[in-house]
Amino acid sequence: MSGWAEAYAGRRAVVLGASGFIGRWVVRTLVERRAYVIAVGRDADAVRVAVGAKSSPQQLEVYDFARPLASGWLSALNPDVVFNLAGYGVDRSERDVALARRLNRDLVAELSDAVASLGESEWRHVRLVHVGSALEYGTTGGVLHEESPTAATTLYGETKLAGTTALVERARASQTRAIVARLFTVYGAGEHAGRLLPTILGAAARGADVPLSDGLQRRDFAYVEDVAEGLLRLAVSSAQPGEVVNLASGVMQPVRKFVEAAAAVAGVPRERLHFGAVPTRPEEMAHTGVSVERLEELTGWRPSHDLQSGIRRTLMRLSTEA
Repeated sequence: MSGWAEAYAGRRAVVLGASGFIGRWVVRTLVERRAYVIAVGRDADAVRVAVGAKSSPQQLEVYDFARPLASGWLSALNPDVVFNLAGYGVDRSERDVALARRLNRDLVAELSDAVASLGESEWRHVRLVHVGSALEYGTTGGVLHEESPTAATTLYGETKLAGTTALVERARASQTRAIVARLFTVYGAGEHAGRLLPTILGAAARGADVPLSDGLQRRDFAYVEDVAEGLLRLAVSSAQPGEVVNLASGVMQPVRKFVEAAAAVAGVPRERLHFGAVPTRPEEMAHTGVSVERLEELTGWRPSHDLQSGIRRTLMRLSTEA
């Protein structure tokens, strides 16, 4: 095991949002690194199903993130490091404004304060890694650096940005090693139904046609296991209190290329892909690149899977867990 991975052996790691798409992979990666994992979700059964028997955490905690964190709740868990993947609004059906503000903004502020009040630990690294979103940049164009302006336009982007702002202000004021990792387009096993890759894979299983946008919009696609590893690597980095770091592949790809790669791996004939059949979403971002220079400076690493290998690994994961 490499140095960053060895750092987790025997350490107490709390993962909020453990049953979510990315949260489950963070739990699995921590378990593989021999951490003592405390998985927190709103439903214990959902967490068990999400992470699977082979990656079961040592401790499960049920907490309704829709209500404020109870005083002393986090300190009672006695964590060395906390990963916050709880959130609301990625799924298009999630449109409750109050709940978005609660989970994406208020919970982050409460966690920041709770982590700042934790006692001393032998863990000398980052204490809180909060997952942010590319949608915080919104309409900002060009190559997105961490210092780029934020111009969120969606409910999800606006509330995630508010959470980032709350963490940055608190971490800098208290000098707590709390950071934000901004994610872009993450794909892999466990994605919500209706997203791009599950749609292609579902069409392969049913022999169905796939209505698509023109696919000319460009995105930075990162495979989920790479993203989980990146979060763990950032937690043992020298990131400063309140720092924001882009966690992405650093490679922009047309959506059409991703679709064609997924279709080829899954066995969907080209004639079943109907580009231009649906309009491009108005909130689609229009940046030309994502800088991962700071990620590489902090970790000496960047995501390793290209589209084909990431999609193949997704299919392998789905087949072995079916």
